[in-house]
Parts: sequence; structure tokens; C-alpha cells
Amino acid sequence: MTAAGQALSTAGERTEMRLVTIVARKELRDATRSKWFWLWAGAFGMLAAVLANVALPGSQVSEFGNFGRSAASLVALVQLIIPLMGLTLGAQSLAGQRENGALRFLLSHPVSRTEAFWGTFAGLAIALLATTAAGFGAAGLVTGLQGGGANVWSFVRIAGLSWVLAVAMLGLGMLISTFTNRTGAALGTAVFVWLTLAFLGDIGLMGTAVATDLPVSALFFSALANPVETFRLASLTAFSGSLDVLGPAGTYAVDRLGGSLETVLLATSAAWAVFPAAVASIRFAKSKDL
Repeated sequence: MTAAGQALSTAGERTEMRLVTIVARKELRDATRSKWFWLWAGAFGMLAAVLANVALPGSQVSEFGNFGRSAASLVALVQLIIPLMGLTLGAQSLAGQRENGALRFLLSHPVSRTEAFWGTFAGLAIALLATTAAGFGAAGLVTGLQGGGANVWSFVRIAGLSWVLAVAMLGLGMLISTFTNRTGAALGTAVFVWLTLAFLGDIGLMGTAVATDLPVSALFFSALANPVETFRLASLTAFSGSLDVLGPAGTYAVDRLGGSLETVLLATSAAWAVFPAAVASIRFAKSKDL
């Protein structure tokens, strides 16, 4: 923190991007010093490698179909760990800095609230990128050592979309963080949001559809309103011959949208990566809490 403060104090006349970069570097250092960060990174990397060892090599019999079923297991792992990681990192970012006085110290230097927010966001997003790359790198290494090599693009696709999901959850977590000054309250809310998004996944949506006679079209749009479910559909639509893993909402979307489905899902994923963070930035910029 001291080094970052000294750097900021000498950057008063520099560009906004320079200040954002300084804050991002500070946040990246802080994140990599956190035991929770390494716990999440280690757990994700280990589980991804174990899953690759068990599922991926033996699934390369068919070019896409069997791989699609085993990839669904990897996607399911991402759906559980990545959202929780992003939400908790984001939720404790601003709230934690308010609670320990770091935010007051940071803003006492020539840096605006907007620069502080986006610097924090960028630093944590890079940390999540490193975690995601390490996890999928471990899975890819295990697959390569066991002779797997097909479907590399599909593997990279899942990895990229996983980071986009992580960034979306980071923005949502930081939005939560703008509403409270207490780390505990922010983390509790983040866990509640994670459980809600997980419950409203494919199984939850199917249960709701059965109980309320929800039409399949509404089921699909409900899936788009859930970033975790959007990630699942966007990841698995590349695997022809595996429509069974998409669930009713995905099957309906394939029938109605055809080749444009991937574009819709990718655009929705990108919107989720940007919109929560943008709202959080506006709220934080207008807030006077330190």
C-alpha cells in the first residue's frame, strides 16, 4: 500500500489511464498475497486437472459428440467455482478497503473515484485471468500427457468464456460492495447471490417451468437473464451432436435461432461482463462513503 501511495502521489499530472494502471497493479499485488486467492486458484486447478484426467482423454472417441458430454462436466465445475470466486473477490474489494481505511488513504492522493474503481476492477480481473488460465492450463497439460489433443478450440472456448463469466461475477460483486461498508455483510450477500444464480440454473429453470407451465421461450430468456446459465449455453453450443446437454432452453434456442445462437449468447455474455461493473462504477463515483 505504501509503495502504491508513493506512486500515486507522484502521478498527479499523468493521464487517467496511468492512474488506473497504478491502482490495478496495487490490487493485483494485494490479490496475489491473499490466502483466499491461492485457495481458490489451487482448488480450481486441482479439480480441473482431476476432471481432465477422468473425463477428457476417454471422450475423444468421437470428434465432438462424446467430447461434448465430458466438456459438460468441466463446464459444471466452472459454474460452481468461478462465480463464487469472482463474487467474493469483488464483494470484499471496496467494502474491505472502506473497513480498513485503505480507500480513504487511496482517495487522499490525486486519483478520482472512477480511476480507483476501474483500477481495482482491472487488477482483480487480471488476477482472475491468471487463475482461470492456470486451472485450464493444468487440465490441458493432463490431457496432453495422456495423448489427448483434439478439440483444442473447444477447450480454449470454454476457458475464454470462463474468464468472461469471472469478470461478470467480479462486476456484480463490486456492485454489492458499493452498498455496504462491512466485508462480512458484502461476502454474505455475495454467497446468497451465488446460491440464487446456481439455483436458477438449468435444473431450477426446468423445475420452475414444470411448476408454473412456463413456455419454453420464456425459459430461454430466463436463462439469458442468468450469467451462469448464459455461460453454460455459450460453452456447449459449439459441440454438435450434444444437444442433450443444453437442456430444454438450449434446445429451443437451437431450433429457433439456428446459426445465430452463438452470436446471441456471446453478445449476452459480453453484456454481463460490462453492465454490472458499469453500474457499480457510476454508483461508486456518486457515493461519498469512505
